[in-house]
Amino acid sequence: MPISPFVAEIMIFPFNFAPVGFALCAGQLIPLSQNTALFSLLGTNYGGDGKSNFGLPDLQGRVPIGVGQGPGLTQRDIGEKAGVETVTLALTELPSHTHLVTQTPLAIPMGDVNNTYNPVGNYLGTTTGTQLYGSVPDTVNIPLKSTIQAANGGYPNLPLNNMQPYLALNFVIALQGVFPPRT
Repeated sequence: MPISPFVAEIMIFPFNFAPVGFALCAGQLIPLSQNTALFSLLGTNYGGDGKSNFGLPDLQGRVPIGVGQGPGLTQRDIGEKAGVETVTLALTELPSHTHLVTQTPLAIPMGDVNNTYNPVGNYLGTTTGTQLYGSVPDTVNIPLKSTIQAANGGYPNLPLNNMQPYLALNFVIALQGVFPPRT
């Protein structure tokens, strides 16, 4: 631990308390009247009304990133919070895909092909002596075509964990110390 930290300097500790002169970076509001030097550096970037209190940074479950805009990246302003721990994808965000289904054609028996049915009282107008229809096979193979659709499209619609691997440590901020000089 430095002998005298800068006011507002943030440090990481592997224990569960903030040392004397520090506060946990947990987004809490603190009185402005007792922390004017710290307020002059933080302002209301992390919350508070700026009259009687102001907020400390909240690094619980968050990863700090640099402010500004890197090449190809979006602008990040000081105190800005972004990101979520879980995300629920829409069906339109999932890639299209197919599943191969193998099926055997259905063989339907046609009955006795040598039996002719001659209903009583029904007669052909004239007989031509020519058979109107070709012979019928014993079975007919009918190819099956089907679409299988789950009720919800097979999509579970549940939130997915969106967090990178992490190690929980305490971030603390110096309430007092040397006021950082501007360059």
